[in-house]
Amino acid sequence: MPQALHASPAADRYVFVYGTLRSGGSNDIARCLPAPQFVGAAEIAGTLHDLGAYPGARLGGSARLYGEVYRIEPALEAQLDQLEEVRPDDQGEYLKRQVQVQVGARLLDCLVYEIQADLVTGRPVIASGDWFRRR
Repeated sequence: MPQALHASPAADRYVFVYGTLRSGGSNDIARCLPAPQFVGAAEIAGTLHDLGAYPGARLGGSARLYGEVYRIEPALEAQLDQLEEVRPDDQGEYLKRQVQVQVGARLLDCLVYEIQADLVTGRPVIASGDWFRRR
């Protein structure tokens, strides 16, 4: 089960991105500063929903969600929190979660931005679990 996050420890931080933040997306994380370090492609348990200009993922279940993992600095994490409208009271558009992600031979604790459940009610599911293969 994903864990809610509210603090940023000093250890290396990783983020799993699945939508517009992926390489080539409209918010490509590689354009951000401080520059993230690409770690690899990965997949996690989750359901991807089409919200029009961007997706929202709900974590868990048997469906797969495809994305990329990056090592990030705290300053970039703060920017991502703002982009994803994360709020300390968990009332923002997205919730910041932590899940274990297998990337090659490594198992990493990664941040994942999960959409609020009520925001995907009635929205189409992207059956492939891949934002870039939605159409």
